[in-house]
Amino acid sequence: MNRFIEQYSGEKFDIVIIGGGITGAAVAYDAASRGFSVALLEKGDFGAATSAATSKLIHGGLRYLANAEVGLVRESLRERRTLENIAPNLVIPLPSLIATYSGQGLMNSREVMRAGMILYDILSYDKGRTWDRSKRLPIHTSLSRKEVLEREGQVRPDRLNGGYVYYDCLSAFPERLTLAFVRSAVSRGAKAANYARVDDFLVEGKRVTGVKLTDALIGGTLNVRGSLFINCTGPWADITLSKALNREAERQLRRSEGIHIITKKMVGRHMVGLRTGRGRHIFFIPWRGHTLIGTTDREYIGNPDEYRVSRRSVEEFLEEVNESFGSGTIAYDDILHTYGGLRPLVETQTAGTYSSSRRYEVYDNAADGLDGLITVEGGKYTTSRNLAEKVMETVAKKSGRKLKRSGTDRTFLHGCDIPDMEAFLATVRSEKHFERATMEYLAAAYGSEYPLVRDIMKTDASLARQLNGDGEVLAEVMFAVRSEMARTLPDIMLRRTGFGTLGNPGRDVITKIAETAAAELKWDAARISEEIRTITEMLKIPQ
Repeated sequence: MNRFIEQYSGEKFDIVIIGGGITGAAVAYDAASRGFSVALLEKGDFGAATSAATSKLIHGGLRYLANAEVGLVRESLRERRTLENIAPNLVIPLPSLIATYSGQGLMNSREVMRAGMILYDILSYDKGRTWDRSKRLPIHTSLSRKEVLEREGQVRPDRLNGGYVYYDCLSAFPERLTLAFVRSAVSRGAKAANYARVDDFLVEGKRVTGVKLTDALIGGTLNVRGSLFINCTGPWADITLSKALNREAERQLRRSEGIHIITKKMVGRHMVGLRTGRGRHIFFIPWRGHTLIGTTDREYIGNPDEYRVSRRSVEEFLEEVNESFGSGTIAYDDILHTYGGLRPLVETQTAGTYSSSRRYEVYDNAADGLDGLITVEGGKYTTSRNLAEKVMETVAKKSGRKLKRSGTDRTFLHGCDIPDMEAFLATVRSEKHFERATMEYLAAAYGSEYPLVRDIMKTDASLARQLNGDGEVLAEVMFAVRSEMARTLPDIMLRRTGFGTLGNPGRDVITKIAETAAAELKWDAARISEEIRTITEMLKIPQ
């Protein structure tokens, strides 16, 4: 997979997609699979913003039932099953425990929660129709107070009257799931480039005909032309639209900040969800031997390019966590890693972002007097594949081109063609040349492409030496550069591998990764130092 802009010769595309998060990646895949010529442009790295700032859940949105968003929940549950099918190594079942308490109001009572669980099961009536039997999710079960405490001892016992266990899914590596969509698009003929920043639009009359972009890696500018342009820039959607209109867009997005913290292990095998005293839901998610806690939901005012997780936001979230779970003694110094991002919201009528819908809109900008541009707003990670189908319906209307039926719900994503996960893992474990932890990690992260990383490991013993508890190895760094368009240390450590996603792995590991990448990317000593400085700063807990 190569950055096409480095050899671009002026080709005009049917569709140019601006924004390489999960929405843009899914649209690129859908469009390319239907025979359109596609260019995907991302100003940073693929999936580096909102798409990487998730709670790592592929879920139906149980809490959306409280807002009577039955249609959104049904769509989400259907897409949850689809992602289980097409990305079996990256989307796995996750048992989830909801504790119920007396005195938290009618909507959070045990009786109302039971009704919600029944409705959730009804809306996911097809959850058993997975290609792989191991992916089939059971219906909910009821737990007594004693059973809740036996399963998850950190749940607060005061006023606890029981709980329920239901199933959603975990995407242990959403960054690689986004990348799987990008690579699926490229495998169908799409052209893609990260670090391709769109600075302006080319407009002839009242129609967009091209974009002016800067290659943020090697410098230089170029124009990319197309017949139709799709704005998939998430929290930047209104800013991107303003560039095209040459004036401020009338439709202004609301942006919601969501942050997460990672601590030592606090829960067992269940994701534990509960309602805090402040009326919000928070989740404690088992992840890579640690606990991921999320998320906040606060309106963000300002330039999304300037967003950073602040110490104040972390402290406020930590205070809410301590009020609601465990012994209440998690200290700031106990946080191993924190990350956050901005969610685009399409609603304006709701007072708070927490109760705002996670629905999406596909907007034809011809209504603004500018043809040839479509803007996508809102949405959630789980429904991105289906959102891409909706976008293509608008493309069909505008282009007058009859669409073939989308096959993205019936085809494995790139590197995910695994009909039987249990049999696949048994085969991987049978390989005796390398450590079992490494092989299991490679199988989950790289799916059917794991032999490509394994073969790199065979060339040099140092590339196969485990560098963390998950069994990750330096061969992944070489694969990321050679095959996955990784061009910086953050690309490698945060979005192609998991080396940095649990926090700073230490100077020694970072240096080894940087030196391995440098040999592939021809970095000099100054560039190595700069890359190490950059990733070290990114992995610091806010002070």
